[in-house]
Amino acid sequence: METVLRGIEGLPDRLKFLYPLLLQQASYRRRAVNRPFVTLSYAQSLDGSIAPEPGRACALSGRESLEMTHQLRACHQALLVGVETILTDDPRLNVRYVAGEDPRPVILDSRLRFPETARVLSASRKRPWLFASFTAPEARRRRLEALGIRLFCVPEESPGRLDLIAVLRCLAAEGIGTLMVEGGGCVIQAFLRRRLVDYCVLTLAPRFLGGVRALAEKVEVPLVNCRYRRLGADLVVLGRVGVSP
Repeated sequence: METVLRGIEGLPDRLKFLYPLLLQQASYRRRAVNRPFVTLSYAQSLDGSIAPEPGRACALSGRESLEMTHQLRACHQALLVGVETILTDDPRLNVRYVAGEDPRPVILDSRLRFPETARVLSASRKRPWLFASFTAPEARRRRLEALGIRLFCVPEESPGRLDLIAVLRCLAAEGIGTLMVEGGGCVIQAFLRRRLVDYCVLTLAPRFLGGVRALAEKVEVPLVNCRYRRLGADLVVLGRVGVSP
């Protein structure tokens, strides 16, 4: 909780609209829970696209929205993405547009396809943690562990899809109390479908893409106590995830 309160005190004036999220974090962590507080944050176009086509990266957010995203990263202990995001975008998963501490990179990678040249290995001040299935190749496990990557094996809920509840419980056991989830589409869909998101921060970019949708399947999840903030040309929508009707 002290970490959360320090995050609140350190927010610049232009980002004080994030206070309710951090207060939700603090309230959540007062209770005895077996999973982290989960914030889902990503950018999409007006038509709900997160990329123009599969396997092709696309910068949607403006500079001010990127600064907000990096402030959010600094307010969380860990940052989770799927391995497809690593393979497509090769993100650094660090904090560089604002002052703050890097979150722990967490990657869902059931078959251990994580590339040994990924930028996150050198860009983040913290070594990534990878979650794989029990059937992941042993030789790949040894190679990745030799790079300083910590590996966790959890069950699959279906072929190629890890049990997210097992992942969250493992993170909690390792002392992770706040987790930020950024993507990609399958990961966003899975967290919402399993009702594992506590708070959502969505950036809407004023453009149409007609590409890969963040939600490819029907998911009905309401946001409550919504707030709206314009950052440059983007619109940020944030709120607590409620109970579906």
